Amino acid sequence: MNFRAVSLAFVMCSLPWATIHAQEYPHNPPFPVIPCNMNCLDKGHVRPVPPNTDPVADQGKHRVIVLTDMGADNDDSQSIVRLLLYSNDIDIEGLIATTSTFMMDRTNVWLIEKPVDAYAKVRPNLLKHDSNYPTAAHLRSLIKAGSPLYGMGGVGPGKDSEGSELIISALKRNDPRPLWITVWGGPNVLAQALWKLRSTESPKTLNALVAKLRVYAIGDQDDSGFWMRREFPSLFWITPVISFGGATPIEDSHPEMVSSDWVAKNIQQDHGPMGEVYPDTIYGNEGDTPSFLGLIPNGLNDPSHPSYGGWGGRFVLTNPGTLPTFPSMPNARSQNIVKPIPETRPLWVSAEDQYRGPMMHANFSALLRGAKKRADLPKDTSVPLWRWREDVQNDFAARIEWTTKPYNGANHPPVAVLARNTPQEFTVHSGEEFHLNATGSYDPDHDSLSFYWFQYEEAGDFHELISFAPFSQGLADQPVTAPKVNSPKTIQFILRVTDKGTPPISRYRRVIVHVVP
Repeated sequence: MNFRAVSLAFVMCSLPWATIHAQEYPHNPPFPVIPCNMNCLDKGHVRPVPPNTDPVADQGKHRVIVLTDMGADNDDSQSIVRLLLYSNDIDIEGLIATTSTFMMDRTNVWLIEKPVDAYAKVRPNLLKHDSNYPTAAHLRSLIKAGSPLYGMGGVGPGKDSEGSELIISALKRNDPRPLWITVWGGPNVLAQALWKLRSTESPKTLNALVAKLRVYAIGDQDDSGFWMRREFPSLFWITPVISFGGATPIEDSHPEMVSSDWVAKNIQQDHGPMGEVYPDTIYGNEGDTPSFLGLIPNGLNDPSHPSYGGWGGRFVLTNPGTLPTFPSMPNARSQNIVKPIPETRPLWVSAEDQYRGPMMHANFSALLRGAKKRADLPKDTSVPLWRWREDVQNDFAARIEWTTKPYNGANHPPVAVLARNTPQEFTVHSGEEFHLNATGSYDPDHDSLSFYWFQYEEAGDFHELISFAPFSQGLADQPVTAPKVNSPKTIQFILRVTDKGTPPISRYRRVIVHVVP
């Protein structure tokens, strides 16, 4: 939990999945991948880059343990409804009730059980859309209590809890994938797990276990985060200083899509048991949700590389000095009890993006003039999150309809496919032409598709805009000429494929191009 309306707040174990044989969803594309279309003049300039084979990279479903001070504010109860609807795409390995600066003397396991009970009622319908939804019994087995003590008062000898033991067990599991810890409240249950591991394991084993951890913490909601970052300097730690549900002074940020009216219409009312348990917004809408948005496999998210950007934000590794705490608000509890301490090492903190306009087919005459910077559009740390808000919220609205509608009555994500002449990562020389080609993309519901290619300037190190002229960025197959460079540079391009279902759903592909002189 946190104050989402304020500036600070706003990522292969064997599980007992039920085997379902009667799912209604299709499995195979309706047509083969098309290598080139009418724009394609493939001159063989592309040299593919070998894929990353690091065994500790994020591959397949992402493992996550949630730490939540459920009951301190409604936003945690909102976020867990969304999370459960993506439990087919994310390996949930723990749901741990914790304390926080807003709830210092208790944990509320029963409040985690409530949305899981609602999930149990809708799982039979969810299985019509995807057979990978875990059983409610399995999810209930993952609900544990952390220490009822606040902060570092819950860390040390005799302070073990079901929650801290679950974290240790998950870390020691024979699974090469990283273990994500998403912190929605106080993180002292993780601090206790690390304290015990340091007391019981060899330095070599401890270092190997810490290397598997990925922490995405929504602010410092007790004092144990400072201790962990100081005592375990190699611990991977993301902390945003941006807001998921906060207002942004630009129409393209779609503030209406986090409004109470939108939530009531698209999530709460007439959307079955999961909509019923999604509470109203009190201080801010779903402030903790970014911590797992980046773990959803949508073709854009790449949690191994926080600087690439995705639904959970974009981050830069730096020493931020002293991180701000939650400021005071009229008629609300402040977080002033947490006293900020200067950081001793780099963390992943929110990065700035320059917003360049909506992701849609631009006016053709403007394309002929080439891409231009617009000084009137914002450049700040909020852009990397809200630039995807329309897609994120439409995806949620479509997903909750899976709980009540048959397969042919709901919308499902399109499948973005790169053609054979567009590797996911490749090298070209300055002046050579290459193609960004996604003509094999398709939609399982047979909806019409819209395409949009754009350069994600901040994700690469070539900080000039690439002109797509005289071609439209709405082409499925986009010819591009590599820019002139004096030293090797990396450019990242993003494909957004959007269907015309209701609500429309978008999926992506990222293409990384290394340009050499």
